[in-house]
Order: sequence, then structure tokens, then C-alpha cells
Amino acid sequence: MNRERGGQGREAGTALAHLHAVILAGGRGTRFWPLSTGRRPKQLLRILGQRTMIQETADRLTPLVPSERRWVVTGTEHAVEVARQLPSLRSAQLLVEPEGRNTAPAIGLAARYIAARDPEAIMVVLPADHVIRDPAAFQRALAAGAQAAALHPVLITLGVPPTRAETGYGYIERGARAAEFEGQVLYEVAGFREKPDSDTAARYFAGGNHAWNAGVFLFRAGIIEEEIAAHLPELARELRDPDLMLPGDRGARALAEVYRRVPSISIDYGVLERSKRTWVLPVDCGWNDVGSWSALGEVRVPDSEGNVVVGEATVLDSRNVLVHAAEGPLVALLGVEDLVVVSTRDAVLVCPRARAQEVRKLVEELERRGRQDLI
Repeated sequence: MNRERGGQGREAGTALAHLHAVILAGGRGTRFWPLSTGRRPKQLLRILGQRTMIQETADRLTPLVPSERRWVVTGTEHAVEVARQLPSLRSAQLLVEPEGRNTAPAIGLAARYIAARDPEAIMVVLPADHVIRDPAAFQRALAAGAQAAALHPVLITLGVPPTRAETGYGYIERGARAAEFEGQVLYEVAGFREKPDSDTAARYFAGGNHAWNAGVFLFRAGIIEEEIAAHLPELARELRDPDLMLPGDRGARALAEVYRRVPSISIDYGVLERSKRTWVLPVDCGWNDVGSWSALGEVRVPDSEGNVVVGEATVLDSRNVLVHAAEGPLVALLGVEDLVVVSTRDAVLVCPRARAQEVRKLVEELERRGRQDLI
């Protein structure tokens, strides 16, 4: 344990010298409709500030991971815009999926490319559309996790200490203490728990032994390839196709063929929940997955009446409302409470704040009506 506590020696430097970041930039962000659409998903939008969410994700990696060791996995419809927003990204570092197949194929594909270039690579995998309000704490956790992954053949997931009895997140149950790096303690994972009901969430919150699953992972590229082979052998077999490494159209055609055959499955369900070598690294970094419009009230400071306003809006005698009008016409609210109002050039959303998680139902209904122009 003494060697692990040091963290400033050769092991720390080696770990960080081989740390690669994989940003997952797929998905439509349907719960952020009408601002987020298939053409302009949440991760490519300026929802919270002057930088888009994927730009903010890349920015917070800067102290640890240089641009030449950053990779983005995205879909064909968003590749051009991702490249425009991240100009330091070289074309070889943009891994374009021909269709969405969930996170296990995306991570397996990234591991194949990264391991071919750096056999000692350590990967940090993170979504493109989350908010971290304390980047320094997040960076310290990544540095500690990289050192742990360099010395141990484990899969590490970041766990966020819960601040409430949340039913919308998956949880990680903490087991025995496993290691410590740079003052950051890692634990064995006793189990992954699905999104709980309210009573179970209250028990998790009160017990102090469960953390929210932030969807951020660290592991050696070779280790995640081993675990995919053990638990998802069909996916591993397909990803070993040598033609995937060919440049240009030949590699793209091979990838399209592979993606027609691979299973659509998450890395959590397909690998992490089945693996016997998972650790959790608790980190309090102001994490928020910004999963719906109601999250604006958590990541922006409300006024004295609990209102959060982005863009041009006039709000009078109203309480606990969330307004986003950065792209649409002026929004004026008078004498209302507990609403979400979003105005864009093409559509206006109004819903109770408590039902913001259900916005995807509207997207499904518009799709049923053939209004692909709006979604």
C-alpha cells in the first residue's frame, strides 16, 4: 500500500503518459427537445454557457490528456459538427459509428484503435454531455484512477456520493477497501443497482454505502478488451476483424458490416455488472448528467423566487419556473409556478417542471405523426 500512496513517482508519471480519453458523443438527447434534435443533439449545444457541452467536456481534460490522446466516438450525422467544434482533433481520432449500438460496441471499438497505437494505454471513458462543477476534484480523481488502473487489472467506475434520494440514477454499492492513490480511496464493487423506487433510494441515501453511477470509467485498453471477450464474445470476435484498421472507405465499409452484426448493449449491463474485477472511486465533483430540463435548476443559480432563465424572457409574479429562450422569441410569464418553458425557432415546449423527464414522450408522438422535421 505504501507504493500506491506515493503517487508522485514513476508509476504516476507512467500512468498519465499513457492516459487516453474517449468521449462518447452519440445519442439524441430527446429529453432536451425542442432545443435538442436528431440534427443538433444535446452534446453539441450551448445549453449552459458559451461553450457547447462537448467542448466543455474536452476543456476539463486539458490538464491531464493532451489533444493527441483524445478520441471521440460519434455517429455519421454528427461527425462533421464534432470535428468543427473540436478543431484540435485529428481525423484518425474521430471514430464514426455507422449506426448507434449502445456503449459496449463504442468502447470496444475505441479500445481496439487505442491499443493498436499504445499497448500500455489507459482509457478514461466519459459522456460528452455531463456537467462537472468542480473540475479540479474531477481531475484529481482521474489521476488517481489512472494510477490504480496502471497497477491493477481492474475496471474502475466513478461513483458520485448522492445528495438526495434520487430514483432516476443507477447506484453502485461499495464493498471492501481496495487501494488508495493520492489520498483517493478505491473500493471493490459489491454490486450495481438499477434505478430504485423511492423507498429503496431513501435507504441507499441514508445508508451512505451507495453512490450514483456517473458513467465515467477507467481501465487499461487491454483489460477492457479481455473483459469484453469474456462477457460479450460475439462483440469481441467482430471487433477483431482486421479490416477495421484499414484507412478510408475500406475500413468504413468493414465497420458498417461489423455494426450490422454486433449486439446493441451497454457496457454497464454487458460487462461491468458481470465482471468480478470492478472497483469504484468515489468523487464529489459537482457532477450532473443534465438529464432533463429540470436539471437547469441544479446547475444554474436561481433567483430569489427559484426561477432560472436562459435567454430573453420576462418573468413576473412567478415561482420555480425554468425558461430557456436563447434561440426563440421573447418569452413572457405572469403568475405561474413550477413550469418548464423552452422556446426555439421551430417549437415551444410548456410542461410541469415535475414532468420534465417525460418530454421524450412528445418526441415519440411527433415521430408517430411523421413530424421528423421537428425532431
